[in-house]
Parts: sequence; structure tokens; C-alpha cells
Amino acid sequence: MRRRAVAIGAFCLAVAWLAAAVWWLAFGAALDQLSERGRSDLTLAADRLAGELRRYRELAVVLADHPQMVAMLETPGGDPAAAAAGLLRRNADRTGTRAITLRARSGTVLASSGTPTVAVGPADPGPHFRRAMNGALGIHHARAGADGTRVFQFAAPVWGAGPQPAGAVVVTVDMAAVETDWSGDPQAIYFTDAAGAVFVSNRSELLFRAEDPDAAAAAGPYDRAVLRPFPEITGMMAGGHELWRVDGGPYLPSLALHLVEPVPVISMRGELLLDAWPAVRLASWQALGVGALCLVFGAFLFLVTERRRTLAERLEIEAAANQALEARVAARTGELSEANRNLRREIGERREAEAALKKAQADLVQAGKLSALGQMSAGISHELNQPLMAIRSFAENAAAFIDRGKPERASENLARISELARRMGRIIKNLRAFARQENEPIGRVDLGGVVEAVLEISAARLTHAGVAVDWAPPRRPVIVRGGEVRLQQVVLNLVSNAIDAMEGAADPRIAITIGRDEAGVTLSVRDTGPGLSEPEKIFDPFYSTKEVGQSEGMGLGLSISYGIVQSFGGRIRGRNHPEGGAIFTVELSPWEAEAAA
Repeated sequence: MRRRAVAIGAFCLAVAWLAAAVWWLAFGAALDQLSERGRSDLTLAADRLAGELRRYRELAVVLADHPQMVAMLETPGGDPAAAAAGLLRRNADRTGTRAITLRARSGTVLASSGTPTVAVGPADPGPHFRRAMNGALGIHHARAGADGTRVFQFAAPVWGAGPQPAGAVVVTVDMAAVETDWSGDPQAIYFTDAAGAVFVSNRSELLFRAEDPDAAAAAGPYDRAVLRPFPEITGMMAGGHELWRVDGGPYLPSLALHLVEPVPVISMRGELLLDAWPAVRLASWQALGVGALCLVFGAFLFLVTERRRTLAERLEIEAAANQALEARVAARTGELSEANRNLRREIGERREAEAALKKAQADLVQAGKLSALGQMSAGISHELNQPLMAIRSFAENAAAFIDRGKPERASENLARISELARRMGRIIKNLRAFARQENEPIGRVDLGGVVEAVLEISAARLTHAGVAVDWAPPRRPVIVRGGEVRLQQVVLNLVSNAIDAMEGAADPRIAITIGRDEAGVTLSVRDTGPGLSEPEKIFDPFYSTKEVGQSEGMGLGLSISYGIVQSFGGRIRGRNHPEGGAIFTVELSPWEAEAAA
């Protein structure tokens, strides 16, 4: 009897240990799912906030380039002041902006969409305004007015005739209006600034809270009186996740999964408190099910041992056990079938998303080619118009020589007409090939022919910019793996960037060379411009060294070229040349037959 009690006690302890292990594993798995969903929600919220603020930033940049702003700074008062104020008022009404002001370089408000809401005078115009006076876009957040309204401010420099900005357009955004659309989200989401204070949130009770109010007041744009400490928080780690026990009222979860994501575009950090009690309940149910199953199994063994004296009772117990096992197997089979269906559906969705991404990339590449053709349209028109005028002149001369009975002179003019027509045919052929949207797979491409086609397309622009080209075609074709049209786009982008970089240079010159090494075939494009200020960022999307308003480019050319070269299995690099200027190197794989030779 005592041995039986010891065995039952040991079995119960083992079941309890197994149930605890199952609870811990199930809780970690549930937290992983919650974290994945929460990070998606936090990313969407961060993108939504950044997108809302981006359109106000673009409004400041667009208004800074408006002629009325420049006229107001050059001739304060009078009609320009009234026109500028009207323009600011109309744009503020259309965009729902809290205030738009035009400030002189001294900080004085020259025009406003209404009564200024931020008391920033000439003595302390604010860090965003000072940054705008250095020629860059300024961003700042603060509490405005006596009611303590939270605002985001963008200051865009206005350039006049002088070398420095003459003033700035300041756009002030009411953050309460931005929060209106997502204040009812079920998750508690908030954004903290560099000082650690909550500046934006869908829970009003979290606003202006900070883990260290004294440090936040010293580092951020706050008065110590408005900052409050966070609700009482007890932190812990579970399965690599950060859990908080929060005593913050009915609208904050008492047990929360804390997630963080930086939002560098607005210099803030997004944070989310996701209710973790569903994960606790799910893990508890799973642990309870495992424990119950183990207890049932133990009870079954106990009953078999106790009732083995009678065959009928044993057979009855075995039949009941078999029936329960079949039910569990059927239930498990149903779960596996459902999981299999969900997995297939997810695979289909991912394939559709991959196809959409590839189409978007192809459209972006085609847009880059058409943009390059648009920039060269004037030069291409000149390249075609000049042969046409010459053909007309030679045709008239040929007719005159025929009338005078000089057929040999007429034949010379007709031969010149034929040569000019072939030249126009080559230009049009290159343009049509470059403009088409290439869908062919990777194949054999003559790299020297690609460079020749690009130089022929860019001839007018090179001549207009006074750029000399050092290019010696290879003696025999250099065949590489790639796509002809896409490779032309990469080379054209490098040549166009070199022309832009050498604007105003004393001796603008581009050197193009093709070489071979152990890695494969290399194409180098070097210019004599000022070089690269940040070589590590040149392939980032939307990165550009051109000033605002200098070019219609969006900083996507090198990013697109980087993706094209990678799709060929190659690599593109950019660096500063020791003798001055920048040099870009494209490494490509030779065609298989060429590599074997």
C-alpha cells in the first residue's frame, strides 16, 4: 500500500513537471506569435505617422520654392506681403495645417496663415529654423501656446539671390489632429523622442510621461511641470521577450508584451504594449490538456493493474482506451490538415506578393529609363534635326547637279544622304532598344557595344556640357552575362551622373575602360569631378548629393543600377580616385563560352 502511494505521488510530480514544461514552451510560442503580429502593427503605425508628417514636410519644401516667398523676402511689405499671406492661408486651409509662417533670416515673421501659434521670436527662432538657415530642412517638436498643444514643425530654407538662405517657410502641424484617425486602436502605441518622453500616443494617459522626468526636462523641449513618470512597471524576460507588469488603469494591459521600433525619419522611437494575457491563457489550456491526458493515461494503467483479475473488465477498459485514442488521432489529423491548408494558402499569398514586387521593380527600372530619355530629349532632337537639314541641303544640291549635267557630283551628294540616313537609323534603333521594357532572360551581351550605344545616345549632352570622353573600344567583343537594355541603363546612369558631377569643372573628362581579372569582366567609369562625400551611402534609395531644386532626380538611379547589376550576378562599387574625382566599377561574369576560352 505504501509503495503504491509513493508511485502515485511520483507520477503526479512527473505530470506536474511535464505540464509546467509544456506551459513554458507554449507560452514562448504564443509570445512569438504575439510579437510577430505586434511588430507588424507597430510598423504600420510608424509608417502611418511618418507618412502623415511627410506630406507636411513636402508642403514646406514646395512653398519654399514658390516665387512669392522669394519676392516677399527680397521686398518685405506691400503687395508681396499680402500675396504671400494669402498663399500661406490657402495652403493651410487645404492641408489642415495649424500654421504656416514665412520668417526672415533674423527670425522675424514676415507673413503668416493666421496668428502664430508658437511664440518663437527673433532672439530664439528654434533649432529647426537655425538648421534651415544652414541650408537644410529643419525638424522640431514642441508644446505650443498656453494650452500646451503638441506640434511638429518643419522649416525649409528659401533661397534668394545670395549664397545663403534669405529666410525659411515654417509649417506647424497639430499632432492631436494627426492622432485622430488611430486613437481607437486596441493596442497601446506611443512614440518617445530622444529625451525619453512620450510625445505621440493613442492613449492620452501616456502623453508627456517619461521614465526619468528630470532628465527628459533637461534634454527635451519640455517644462518640468508637464512631465509625469510612467505608471508603475515591473519588467521581466520570457523566451527572449520583454514583459511588463503595468499598473496604469483600465486602458492599459496589466501584463503587456513590450515592443520597440526606431523611427529615424522623425527622430523618435515607436513602442507598443500588447496584452499578453491571451498567451498566458492559451499556454495554461495547453498545459492543462497535457496534464489531464497524462493523468488519464496514469489512471488507465492503474485501472488495468487493479482490474486484471477479470478478463471482461480489462477488455472493456481497453476498448474505451482505444476509442479515446482514435478520437485524439482524428482530432490531431484534423488539426494537421487545417495547418496544411493554411500553409498552402500562405505559400500562394507569398508567391503573389513576390510577383507583385518583381513587377514593381520592373516598372521602376522602366521609369528610370524613360526619365533619362526625357533629360536627353533636347540633345536627341538636335542629333536628328541636324542630319535632316543636311539631307535636305544635299538633296537640293543633287537636283541642281543633275539639271547641270553633272551626275558624278549628284552621286556624291546622294551617297552623303545615304550615310546620314544610316546614322539617323542607328540613333533611332538605339533609342527604341533602350526605351523598350526588356522581359528577356539573361543572355549574351557585348559590353563594348553597350558602351558604344550609350555614348551615341549621350553624344549631344556630352557636347553641350563640353565633356571629353576617353574611350578605346576593345579589339574583339567582350561577351558578358546580362540584359542588353538593362545594362545600357546602368552605363547611361553612370555617364549622366558623371556629367552632372563635373558641372563647372575646369577640365571635365570621362574615362571608360573595360578590363579582365580573376573575378571576371570589369567596366570602369571615372570622372574629374569633386568626388563622393559619403561613398557608403551612394547606393541607398533617395540619397542624392544634389541640392533641393537642382535636379528632378529622386536619388533612385544608383539604387536601380545596383539592383540591375545584382540581378546579373555581378557587383557595382563606387569610390574616390586617388588623383581626384569619382570612379565606379561594375563587375560582371563572362559568358560561359568566353570564360572557358
